[in-house]
Amino acid sequence: MAWKTLDDMDLAGKTVLTRVDINVPMENGVVTDATRIEKIVPTVKDIQARGGKVVLLAHFDRPKGKVVPEMSLGHVQEALAQALGCKVVFGADCMGDVAKAAIAAASPADVVLLENTRFHAGEEKNDADLARAMAELGDVYVNDAFSAAHRAHASTAGIAHLLPSAAGRLMEAELRALESALGKPVRPVVAVVGGAKVSTKLDLLGNLVSKVDHLVIGGGMANTFLVAKGTEVGKSLAERDMAETARAIMAKAGATGCTIHLPLDVVVAREFKAGAANETVATDACPADAMILDAGPATVAALETVFADTKTLIWNGPLGAFEIEPFDAATNAAARSVAALTKAGKLVSVAGGGDTVAALNKAGAAGDFSFISTAGGAFLEWMEGKELPGVAALM
Repeated sequence: MAWKTLDDMDLAGKTVLTRVDINVPMENGVVTDATRIEKIVPTVKDIQARGGKVVLLAHFDRPKGKVVPEMSLGHVQEALAQALGCKVVFGADCMGDVAKAAIAAASPADVVLLENTRFHAGEEKNDADLARAMAELGDVYVNDAFSAAHRAHASTAGIAHLLPSAAGRLMEAELRALESALGKPVRPVVAVVGGAKVSTKLDLLGNLVSKVDHLVIGGGMANTFLVAKGTEVGKSLAERDMAETARAIMAKAGATGCTIHLPLDVVVAREFKAGAANETVATDACPADAMILDAGPATVAALETVFADTKTLIWNGPLGAFEIEPFDAATNAAARSVAALTKAGKLVSVAGGGDTVAALNKAGAAGDFSFISTAGGAFLEWMEGKELPGVAALM
């Protein structure tokens, strides 16, 4: 890898500015899901074990460059201390004398949490003066926030150019997983891409057809591709104005040797609600008054055959309307097939994206995937082949 990790850094006696993502959901001032906090624990503990004093930089919500008390990181201080098992000293600014005083007051065994970086307008502008002011607080910079790596902000990119820099353990794990999935994967490679609209994933599809051997398209996106092939889809969600774009993607796939897989059969209903009366029909037999809400069992069986010969799989998006039963069946079955192959050591599987994580959890398959990214936008931009400023700055 072109970037350094904690193993490459001398941290003894150093103040380590550590960019993390602890933008956790809260209700009535209480953290309701501490997952993101728990994920930074290995990095914090490793820095401490190497003799470094940890100073956390983070954003919270979208204050748009203004001080908004409800968006203070002070609200997560208690949850952070509980997860880390140590004292957390809070500094009411992320630069200047207030921040310096908080760092000076903390013992090496403490963790310092500085105030929301986005309280400063210069954060999202990657302002050089703000980056320098934050860099003055420490000796080393560690980025452990892959989920914010697609943003060229002062605390994600600016500081990295001013101090010796490295990736934290969470960032390192994410980058290694992504490298194994698309950078230098073991072939054959399959990408499963689902979701409602082709228009939101044009860059993603365009990049994948030149990188993978098989591209599985599901959800509402598949309907648009079916329309592009001249198949009628009744009242199904489909972007008919994107048909020409879909044909161009299929042509590019043909030129690069990528096989595109669309549903062979579909589950249709007249109502979009849980338990709605439904039937399974051939893809080209969708009734004019019905809508496609899931892929059918023949499609899943065909995909399982493809998966069985696959060495690397990357997954983003569900195959159907997974939120509502029984239209979660294809997503559940396909996900469990991938999980079983992964558990058996036959497949490396990497998944990411908000709906994806929810769908795999619902299927009970998430625990057996090789790696599941919770990075959202950064994961998608990486799949699209875009350079991530927060990663590039570490190189």
